[in-house]
Amino acid sequence: MTTSYEHFEKANIRSGTVVKVENFLRARKPAYKVWVGFGADIGIKQTSAQVIVHYTSESLLGMKVIGCLNLGDKNIAGFK
Repeated sequence: MTTSYEHFEKANIRSGTVVKVENFLRARKPAYKVWVGFGADIGIKQTSAQVIVHYTSESLLGMKVIGCLNLGDKNIAGFK
């Protein structure tokens, strides 16, 4: 599947820094709850990440990540 440039242009892609990580015990597959700071104008957003086999929670803190901020909310095991 390909996406047109006009469609891609609508994506609000930003870089941020991981500020908090917790084990996501209610997730079906091993995952972390992750909070990412995107600066004063956007603030902190939360997400989940199934990256436990690749990273420890301590190694994620301070890591730079990218996120698409206009995809909408999704509820995963009670975590929005």
